[in-house]
Amino acid sequence: MMPSMRTTLTIEPDVAQLLRREIRRSDKSMKAVVNDALRIGLGLRGKSSPMARYEVKPHSFGFKPGIDINRLNQLVDELEAEELGRKSRQ
Repeated sequence: MMPSMRTTLTIEPDVAQLLRREIRRSDKSMKAVVNDALRIGLGLRGKSSPMARYEVKPHSFGFKPGIDINRLNQLVDELEAEELGRKSRQ
């Protein structure tokens, strides 16, 4: 975490009024409210640190030899077409 920076801000009266209102509403310190407002304004709120690298863990599904697992969607489509054909003949 970066060290804090102490500074002086001149806040316009309308912003100061909104700031006081938010301090009362949220029951947070002025420092916390100003930092939250700056993060929102700068587009930093809700952004987390970079995610950990995703690791793919292989899994053996135990398909029988001769089944092409890369064509399972085609198999599902063919089975659905057969079912629709059966239903339309009834």
